[in-house]
Amino acid sequence: MPETTLHRNPFWLLGATTRDDRRRIVELAETKSFDLAPEACEKSRSDLTTPRARLAVEMAWLPGVSPKKATQLAALVLQDPLFIRKESGLPTLAHINLMAAAFEKLDARRELSNLGAFIQQMVRLVDKLLVDEVIRDVNEDRAISGFPAVKADQVETELVERKRYYCNAIKDALNRLPTSSLIAVMTELVSIMTFGGQQQAPDLIDQLVDRYEVECQVFLHKEAENVQKIIKAARDSAPCGEGAVKPFIDALGTVVRNWDKVAQPIQLSTQARGIMHTSSYELAYSIRSLAIDLFNNYDQLTQSQRITGLLRELFSELPELTERVEQDATALENIFNNRQQDEARTREWAQAITYRVELGTIFKHTLTLSPEGLAWKDTRYPLEAITRIRWGSVRHSINGIPTGTSYTLAFGDDQSEAIVELGGREEIFAQIVEKLWRAVGKRLLIDLLGALQAGGQVRFGEALIRDSGVTLIKHKLLAANEPIHCSWQQIHIWTSDGSFYIGAQDDKKTYVGLSYIHEPNVHILEQALRLAFKRPTLNNLSDLLLE
Repeated sequence: MPETTLHRNPFWLLGATTRDDRRRIVELAETKSFDLAPEACEKSRSDLTTPRARLAVEMAWLPGVSPKKATQLAALVLQDPLFIRKESGLPTLAHINLMAAAFEKLDARRELSNLGAFIQQMVRLVDKLLVDEVIRDVNEDRAISGFPAVKADQVETELVERKRYYCNAIKDALNRLPTSSLIAVMTELVSIMTFGGQQQAPDLIDQLVDRYEVECQVFLHKEAENVQKIIKAARDSAPCGEGAVKPFIDALGTVVRNWDKVAQPIQLSTQARGIMHTSSYELAYSIRSLAIDLFNNYDQLTQSQRITGLLRELFSELPELTERVEQDATALENIFNNRQQDEARTREWAQAITYRVELGTIFKHTLTLSPEGLAWKDTRYPLEAITRIRWGSVRHSINGIPTGTSYTLAFGDDQSEAIVELGGREEIFAQIVEKLWRAVGKRLLIDLLGALQAGGQVRFGEALIRDSGVTLIKHKLLAANEPIHCSWQQIHIWTSDGSFYIGAQDDKKTYVGLSYIHEPNVHILEQALRLAFKRPTLNNLSDLLLE
């Protein structure tokens, strides 16, 4: 059998031309009966002399090309299939038919580097093919050969069949390639012809992709099942930590890349056509669901980010998914950055509060402060367990002559308290107080405001603190003292003789004094009130939490 469809055409088999009349065709058939099987000669004669059957033969031959040149071109295809790429000036349909014959004849593996460009050239020619041009070329020859003229609907019907044949010719050539080469050629071809999925491709490309998708279904389905198995294994291992999940995410990346490599031409084509590739969406959303579960249920940020990155890399052709994945990626990136900042702040805080000093003249004791807690002598308090702190100083004098200042600080939980006497070591006292405030003071301030916000009341000596104000004591000379409630706008504060005072603005006898050195957490209360006074319109002390 001849090697291409073009060379199985009755015009080629009988040596006839498109301008031969019925009589000449019959003579040629009789002559060829000595070389060809009688059935083949008879069928060729019938196809060429029956007007309805003749059109298919004419459109499969080289309409519009002179008889002599048509024979030469057909012969050249057998000798050098790629010669047709350099031809120009041929009628469009004849040019396409020669290219289709070349696809049937060429060695796809040897011509791999030219194959993609050759397909593009043919696709563009098919896209430019005009029905009127074909009608003109066919009817010009029919006017000479004596056959009735054809009409547009006849040509349009036959063109549908021709385009199906062109798709088959290209696909058969691709199928002669190794699988990896076929995928690469298809991906590049569809990417170029759709401008990366942004523009509708010529119809022949869509037909090629549809054929390709059918042939890939078994592989894609099997790999999708493997992806689902890996996703399940990753979920099952998630309670054991990121170390247990990581190998499955590694495997997921490998399998999904294999799947996507094959699916890429389909994804580009469906994107360009504005339709959904259901398999891609289903697979991508299953993978995205794993990323969400790993983060929401197990706080595995790193693996969630890896999966999100995989989705961004491989499924950019899915517009709806891409938008969601970008949102996921942004959210995870923000969380990652926040954690990095939190970790940096935690390291800075740990470094800032860490302190160790030996105290005592004869018997030495060590005071240590670190993220693990506060320790003095044989007593240690975790930082989160400390509920009270106090510190202060006492000036000493003899006969009015200053003899020095002694410093004291204390800290404890709800059950006990450690007291540290530093004597006159002012510099060490200042360092410890600064670090103690950073380690515990800020947290105790927030705890105080939270308790008030929850409706509680906190007693400091004779003062009863509520969220909306404070109960003070009105001091009377000849009668019992009287509790007076004041809003925060009705009081003022000051420091005197080692104590913190809260007093009514309109009554000097209504006040409470709180010793810094003896009363727990007075410094905490003072800080809260001084912050509140910077906001004259503040009604509740807990409003400071809104800042």
